Amino acid sequence: MKMPLQAKHLQEIIHRSNEEYYKKMVEEITDYAIFLLDPAGIIRTWNKGAERIKGYTSEEIIGQHFRIFYTPADRKKGLPEKLLQQAVTFGKTNMEGWRVRKDGTTFWANIVITALHDNTGNNIGFTKITKDLTDRKLMEDVRQLAQKNKELEQLVYITSHDLQEPLSSITGFANILEQYYKGQLDEDGRKYLHYLTQSCAHMSNLIKALLDYSLIGRERKLERVDCNQLVSEVTGNLYHAIHENSAKIIVGELPKLDANFIELELLFQNLIGNAIKFRKKDISPEITIKASKRNDVWEFSIHDNGIGIDEKFQEKIFNIFQRLHNKSEFEGTGIGLAHCKKIVSLYGGNIWVESTPGEGSTFHFTLPCD
Repeated sequence: MKMPLQAKHLQEIIHRSNEEYYKKMVEEITDYAIFLLDPAGIIRTWNKGAERIKGYTSEEIIGQHFRIFYTPADRKKGLPEKLLQQAVTFGKTNMEGWRVRKDGTTFWANIVITALHDNTGNNIGFTKITKDLTDRKLMEDVRQLAQKNKELEQLVYITSHDLQEPLSSITGFANILEQYYKGQLDEDGRKYLHYLTQSCAHMSNLIKALLDYSLIGRERKLERVDCNQLVSEVTGNLYHAIHENSAKIIVGELPKLDANFIELELLFQNLIGNAIKFRKKDISPEITIKASKRNDVWEFSIHDNGIGIDEKFQEKIFNIFQRLHNKSEFEGTGIGLAHCKKIVSLYGGNIWVESTPGEGSTFHFTLPCD
């Protein structure tokens, strides 16, 4: 029985109306990029979500190949084409990865590509749906990094702790040799024994430094810290080095902070101690300590008149066990500034240095205001 003409016409109107409604709905969605590709991967439609996420207007992007959203490395591997082939083979494919916006920035995307077929089963194109998951990805990366850092610190602690026992034995035997048998050794033997005891002492300092580094941030107790009082205690701790080198310490008005006293004490002691250590020959160190409030942070500066640091090393010095000088020139383990960076990072702050060789250095770091 044939459908009456008026009913058939009405059904066509309803069908077209539904198609227009659906098309309008897709176009207005802003949380997802939804668009159609032809069988070759050329973009044929574009919605507001795609414009928001990827940055292109429909006029700019329709007619382009969708590989434009992929990184150069993924394009070189032919990833866009492989995804289309997977969709044809399996009906649908999905993955997550970095994609490129119009302005060149990248975002972490979840994409689903579905193959479209006509009544005879021939591929006539694809739908592509993209969701921006950058915030989730960054949170996951932060959590993973925090976990890896925790595991690394535990490994450092255990390894350093376990190294102490055999090192103590070696040091003990070296001391016995030096005390009872030094006179029986020839010149080379005495020289080698001296190297052995020196190496043991240096190794002991490195292990202690590693242990100290691994313990920073554990079981933290915050209290009200008067930074002027703290610096006064630090200069007391460094009295011998200050007096021996005729160092002059100038301290401006410093703030009170909610912090861990021991952490800040180690921070200032390392920076002031370095300013004294890396002095110019025959010139007394002069160190100026200041703080100024900038928006929601206190920015501290510790300026010295020392030997300075070449620009190419100014980031490297904050890495663990990074030394710019021979141990015979300046003693130390090369971990002091790594301690400083870790402490400042615990408070969400930054640390950096401004310096010119031969003209001194200024170390800056930020700590949060109340």
